[in-house]
Amino acid sequence: MKTLGLAPSFLRTLQQQRTLLWRLTQREVAGRYRGSVLGWGWSLLNPLMMLGVYTFVFSTVFKARWPDLQQAGSLGFAINLFAGLIVFNLFAECVGKAPTLVLSQPSYVTKVVFPLEVLSAVAVGAAAFHACTSLVVLAGFQLIATGGIPPTALWLPVVWLPLGLGCLALCWVLSALGVYLRDLPQLVSVGLSVLMFLSAVFYPISALPERWQPVLLTNPLVLVIEQTRRVLVRGEHPAAAYVLLGIPAAVLGCELGFRLFQKARRGFADVI
Repeated sequence: MKTLGLAPSFLRTLQQQRTLLWRLTQREVAGRYRGSVLGWGWSLLNPLMMLGVYTFVFSTVFKARWPDLQQAGSLGFAINLFAGLIVFNLFAECVGKAPTLVLSQPSYVTKVVFPLEVLSAVAVGAAAFHACTSLVVLAGFQLIATGGIPPTALWLPVVWLPLGLGCLALCWVLSALGVYLRDLPQLVSVGLSVLMFLSAVFYPISALPERWQPVLLTNPLVLVIEQTRRVLVRGEHPAAAYVLLGIPAAVLGCELGFRLFQKARRGFADVI
């Protein structure tokens, strides 16, 4: 397409491989539930069970309440908690798989000519599908707790664009490094466990002492979670600085990650 002539190289490559990308993403999503009794039902049951456990522990055992939806009680806490969990789970699903994306497909490296960069995009696409399924659950809870969904929820694709691009960039970087550093999966697993509690998933950023808030805001995931709650829960438009700076920064990061992957892949066959 002529309109893609000036687009970043990663975008042109994914555009050229869009048919393969779509089919592999479909296979990835379908393969997760193939042969199970509930099938696609697990995509709804998993987030529901996780939501129920976290809501019970934090709102019933620890008596936690969320300022934005104080009147909604435990359901109000569940809405804010689940909004953060959806974002973090999307990120964690992508990053957790990334170090073994190439290692798990050695035949694609050594026996056939295959666009390996597509594997990261497939991982992000499958994670995005599961996140959208969880959004359906969140919408149901929000209707019960508040009686409606704010129209600002239409801003969510814009808010999540930096998240998706950031996940894609990290997938390219980590999948390339994972070929050479076999301890990377374990390091990433530990890092995700720590990051979960440092990303304002279980609490609002305003609950922290003022001196610590700027420190936590250096975590890009916190920015995405806060903006997600802003458009989905509080009914506010996303911050202009987040949109105007976050999207270009994510595009730049994605381009750098893609180029790093393309350089690193030259040695994949020798290592695998």
